[in-house]
Amino acid sequence: MIKISVFDDSPGRQEAIKLLIEEQPDMQLVAIYKNCEYLVENVSLSIPDVVLMDIDMPVVNGIEGVKMIRSNFPNVVIIMQTVFEDENSIFKAIQAGAHGYILKTARPAKLIEAIRDSLEGGAPMTPVIAKKVLENFRKLPIQTEPGPPLLTAKENEILGALEKGMSYKMIAADLNISWHTVNSHVKKIYEKLHVHSATEAINKIRKHRGR
Repeated sequence: MIKISVFDDSPGRQEAIKLLIEEQPDMQLVAIYKNCEYLVENVSLSIPDVVLMDIDMPVVNGIEGVKMIRSNFPNVVIIMQTVFEDENSIFKAIQAGAHGYILKTARPAKLIEAIRDSLEGGAPMTPVIAKKVLENFRKLPIQTEPGPPLLTAKENEILGALEKGMSYKMIAADLNISWHTVNSHVKKIYEKLHVHSATEAINKIRKHRGR
C-alpha cells in the first residue's frame, strides 16, 4: 500500500485529492496538513511513502518543507503540486530536493501516474514544467573534458549531465535517446569507474580533473 501525505492549505484541493486517492486500491491517504509548520513531527507520525507538497502556504511554505523532508526523511518521495509555472519556483523546488513537479491543472490520472512513476525512480513533471527545466539545463555548459580515457564521448556527456543534476529522463529527452539507453550507459560508467552510484562516479571524475 502506497501511503500518501498532503500539504496544502486549500480545503477544495484537499478534498479533491482525498477522493482521488480513495479511488486507488493500492493507495492510502494517511494525513492532510495546511502548512509545514510542524512538518517533522507530522511526517514522523504519518510515515508516508509520498508527500504531495503545495508551494504557496502560510507560516512555512512548501519549498522550506521540501528542505526539511530531505534533511530528516531522505527516503520520502516529494511531488510538488502547484499552480505556479514561474521558473523561480520551479528551480527552487528542484534545488531543494523535490522529486517531481506537477501542476494542479493536470488531469487527475496524471497525478496518480506521477506518484507511481516517482516511486520507481522517475522524476515526473507536467510537460510545460519539463520544457522549462530542459531549457534551463541547455543554457548550462556540460563538462565532458577532461574525463577518464576509458569512457566514451557519450558516457562522458551523460556523466557531465548527471553532474549538473539532470535525471535520466531529462538526459534522454535532451540527447534524444531512450531512458533505457541512458540507464545502460550509466551502468557501463559504473563498471568502468568501479563505483556504485552517480555521486561516486562524479567524485571520481572530479578527482581525475584535479590531477
